[in-house]
Amino acid sequence: MNRRELLLGGVALAGAAMVGRAQAATHEHMHHHGAPAQAGLATAAADCVQKGEVCLNHCYDLLGEGDKVMAACARSVSQAMAVCTALQQLANQNSVHTAKLAAVAMDVCKQCEDECKKHADKHESCKACGESCAACYKECQKIAI
Repeated sequence: MNRRELLLGGVALAGAAMVGRAQAATHEHMHHHGAPAQAGLATAAADCVQKGEVCLNHCYDLLGEGDKVMAACARSVSQAMAVCTALQQLANQNSVHTAKLAAVAMDVCKQCEDECKKHADKHESCKACGESCAACYKECQKIAI
């Protein structure tokens, strides 16, 4: 190995070390931000979407069997899922628009909860969905304008 190869190897090693330190500093910096200020709302909205998926699928099964009573439930769950998906995203971003959407979400979640209550004694998925909507409603109340 000649001096030129040794010098280039040293420069490459120094460059790699600098990149490594920069990445470590960036990684450490990212941890300082922590969870979003609206983490409770984001979690409640996510749970509402997850429970809504199960409930909506159950509604579709029953509708397919001819149970038209589930149509209103399917509609309200679908709307709650749409609003709660957006709410979760805004809450995770600490958006200035979260409080306004939370006010809308309260109405949508309440409607879904009321509709799911009609079927809660017969269908576990409706019960779980209604309960998650009630929890999301309570989280929305904390910040809604």
